Amino acid sequence: MQRGYRYILVAPVGRSFDPDFRPDLTPPEMLHLGVFGGKYMTDCGDEFPASWFAKAKLSPERADARLNFFGVAASQPLSVWRRKGWIHPDDPRGWFQWYCRYYRGRRLPDEDARQIKRWAAIRRHVRQLQANCERGDLFCRKRQRQALLHWAYDSRKL
Repeated sequence: MQRGYRYILVAPVGRSFDPDFRPDLTPPEMLHLGVFGGKYMTDCGDEFPASWFAKAKLSPERADARLNFFGVAASQPLSVWRRKGWIHPDDPRGWFQWYCRYYRGRRLPDEDARQIKRWAAIRRHVRQLQANCERGDLFCRKRQRQALLHWAYDSRKL
């Protein structure tokens, strides 16, 4: 999907995040739990540490919702993201690709600010779970919980 793209890592891995960006989960934790039907990172393993993939739930053929932590599909097609203008040319896979690269230490100030703002907006779904689900009931609103997981929010704690 992206060939020859290079970037410079200017921050320590997993550190020096914008103070407004406090994800609950790291990219490897997300991959281990099960996100994006296991399809998301199957062709870019060389870019990221092998340890990220050691316990990842991946599906090289096609997305399989059964691999998602909550066992449900909760993603919109990439075509929707493109149509809405949510895709930046540096990260053609979208938010999670941006997060993986940000986590590793790449910084793109304008794009970082935009993506952090998008991440923060997803918090409304946390509030909906808190208002509508019993604490610890992982079966309540599974699709919404999976969507939160795709954005590095850990709804298992709610």
